[in-house]
Amino acid sequence: MKIKNAEGLRRLYKQYAANLSQQQKVVSLCTGTGCRGSNALEVLSTFREELRKRELEKEVILKETGCHGFCERGPLVVIRPENIFYQQVAVKDIPEIIDRTIVKGEVVESLLFEMPGGKGRIIKEDDVPFYKGQKRIVFGQNGYIDPKSIEDYIARGGYLALAKALAELSPEDVIEEVERSGLRGRGGGGFLTGRKWRFCRNTQGALKFVICNADEGDPGAYMDRSLLEGNPHSVIEGMVIGAYAVGANQGYVYVRAEYPLAIENLLVAFDSARKLGLLGEDILGTVFSFDIKISKGAGAFVCGEETALIASIEGKRGMPRSRPPFPATSGLWGKPTLINNVETWANIPLIIGKGSDSYVKTGTENSKGTKIFSLVGKIMNTGLVEVPMGITLREIIYDIGGGIPEGKRFKAVQTGGPSGGCIPESLIDLPVDFDQLSKAGSMMGSGGMIVLDEDTCAVDLTRFFIEFTASESCGKCVPCRVGLQQMLAILDKITQGKAVMEDLNFLEYLAKSIAKTALCGLGQTAPNPVLSTLRYFRDEYEAHIKDKKCPAKVCKDLITYSIDEEACRGCLVCKKLCPQEAITGERKQPHRINQDKCIKCGICLENCKFGAVKVE
Repeated sequence: MKIKNAEGLRRLYKQYAANLSQQQKVVSLCTGTGCRGSNALEVLSTFREELRKRELEKEVILKETGCHGFCERGPLVVIRPENIFYQQVAVKDIPEIIDRTIVKGEVVESLLFEMPGGKGRIIKEDDVPFYKGQKRIVFGQNGYIDPKSIEDYIARGGYLALAKALAELSPEDVIEEVERSGLRGRGGGGFLTGRKWRFCRNTQGALKFVICNADEGDPGAYMDRSLLEGNPHSVIEGMVIGAYAVGANQGYVYVRAEYPLAIENLLVAFDSARKLGLLGEDILGTVFSFDIKISKGAGAFVCGEETALIASIEGKRGMPRSRPPFPATSGLWGKPTLINNVETWANIPLIIGKGSDSYVKTGTENSKGTKIFSLVGKIMNTGLVEVPMGITLREIIYDIGGGIPEGKRFKAVQTGGPSGGCIPESLIDLPVDFDQLSKAGSMMGSGGMIVLDEDTCAVDLTRFFIEFTASESCGKCVPCRVGLQQMLAILDKITQGKAVMEDLNFLEYLAKSIAKTALCGLGQTAPNPVLSTLRYFRDEYEAHIKDKKCPAKVCKDLITYSIDEEACRGCLVCKKLCPQEAITGERKQPHRINQDKCIKCGICLENCKFGAVKVE
């Protein structure tokens, strides 16, 4: 049954919210893609079966939710209203959780988060350091709602911002509110969202489009996927509000085909929203109509660029075009088109619902609100973190991320994915916002944050990113197509110990030239890893070239594995595991490595219990 008007939605919200206040026992289980990889679906089915056996289905709500963020510790279970946080839950743990926690109100200590250094265990979710330092205004709903339940979303205030926009605000009022919020696009460039909306609004045209860019291609980044999987209605609501503001009637979510769960949950959300009159014809009883379709991308990194994405939706090869004209004036099929990424759209209901005055209280002068980061790499607590703009790198890496494993030294953090740069240890107290990251030679990007320790080679890492962007180049413009391949060839020479100092100068020249002349954002930002590592880690490049040494002992052509005969116990472990049969020696006798056969795979180093294997 369709909701007739804004007041009808408000009544429905009060009804659903009242059901929440009954304090019924709720078990929230993360079934996002990350936790599914850790057996979450079997944990879910076991929970259902055990609750059925004990005839507890009516007293306990088992809620299948999206990603909670703490991916390192999945599968995650939160029991409310007590907010008991259990991590790394296995099928075998379910009977004990039900019998002790749900029935008796006791805590299963072995499943609680344990503080490093034996400092005790933490019971409540909000007290876990990983969550305590965050401000989860966009991503936090994931742990409370079933993404396939529109009732869950409405019960927590969902679609009230849309009702407010349609009943109380003109399109001009909506745009002014977004402008006052200072919201900048979360997809990479950081362009002011309200300004983009106004450009599209002011462009004449009977037909306009709205697009959600969910082509998330940065290695290690999965913020947008998790939002679409766990809270699709927040994105839908944002898109409908945006369409109302600019005068569009058709929308698209351009999402990677590699995100099947996100697509599945989006389709369910579309159908639920249409049935209630929140999507489709005459939304909430008004004359405004808007609907959304899904367009699946094939995984091309360049299709994250707006004009390449538009070409892909149109059925063409995903290749960027020169701008202007910008999509806001001439986009999909030549019509005015408003494009924002997933996280940007999810911020819109917060801004319209609570007002821009509330939104601007978080963040810095030129970077308002929060940002979701994918915190990965050499870090204790990997996962998705949502933090206020202006927080320092130190707070993210040590207070939230838990620091570097195995007592290693922090070396740098790569932000912005393949298009970003490396920020060294000396800048660890840098505030994280659009401007500060740019000044440091990096960028916000979509939100990838890869932590590096002392064992990371800056040159090898740079080579990885240049290889990635070179392979993802669409090939349309010469600077990107040819220039990146030339940069990769130079980096190959450096990591192989075959380069001279003139190569380093040419590498820097190429990087600056490509940044200035490439056609689109992929080529213009692809040199950032080179420029930032040359800025902060030039000594490592010079060591590779002058000394033919890799300081981090990573580049295979510049290292040698050997066995310390005094330390070797002759246990035969390395000899048995060596895939090349490069190790010789008898039991209880010192072993040796045949350098002609050694492929430097590192298996001997990883498995030696006596520290006898050395790398030089």
